[in-house]
Amino acid sequence: MNEGIIVFATGNEGKMREVREILKDLGRKVLSMKEAGANPHIVEDGSTFGENAEIKAKAVWKETGGIVLADDSGLVVDCLNGEPGIYSARYMGEDTSYEIKNQNILNRAARAAGAERSARFVCNIAAVLPDGTVLHTEETMEGFLADSPAGGDGFGYDPIFYVPEFSMTAAELTMEQKNKISHRGKALEAMKWKLMDFYGRK
Repeated sequence: MNEGIIVFATGNEGKMREVREILKDLGRKVLSMKEAGANPHIVEDGSTFGENAEIKAKAVWKETGGIVLADDSGLVVDCLNGEPGIYSARYMGEDTSYEIKNQNILNRAARAAGAERSARFVCNIAAVLPDGTVLHTEETMEGFLADSPAGGDGFGYDPIFYVPEFSMTAAELTMEQKNKISHRGKALEAMKWKLMDFYGRK
C-alpha cells in the first residue's frame, strides 16, 4: 500500500465523511477499509476504547500495510454506570436499530434529572504506521441525555445527546459545528497533527 494513502478501518459512510473532511489538510487519499480491499475478521475483545481501536487498526494494517487508522468510540452515561460504553456498537445486539437503543437508554434514565443526566461521547483513535508503530489520541464531548430524540443529521446515539453550548442535540448540529466539538473531530484533529509530524520527518 502506498504510504501516501491512509486507510480508515470502517465501513460507515457517515463516519468516512467526517474523517475525510478533517484529514483533508494532509493532502492524502483517505480510503475506507472496503475501498482498500481489506476485510479482516475483527474481534473487539479489548477492555478499553484504546485497546479496541488498536485491535481494529492492526487487523486492517496486516492486510494493507501503509498507514491505518481506526477509532473506537461510544456513549458513556453516568447514571447508567457508564453504559453502553465500549459496548455502544453492540448494545442490545448489533442488529438492533439505534431508534430502539436510544429509546431504551432514555427509558432507563427516565428518573435522572438535571446534572444526573450527564453523559459524554468518548473516542480513541489508533494509527498504525508503516513500521508497525502505534499512535493514540483520545478525546471526549461532554453533554447530557436529551429528554427525547431530536434531529436527523447525525447517526448512532447523536439524537439523544444534548450539547449545552449549542442548545441542541448532536444530530441537529451541522457537520462543521460537530467536527469542531465532537469527540471524533477532536481526536482526529489531534491525530492529524501527529501524522503531519510523521510525514514531515520523512
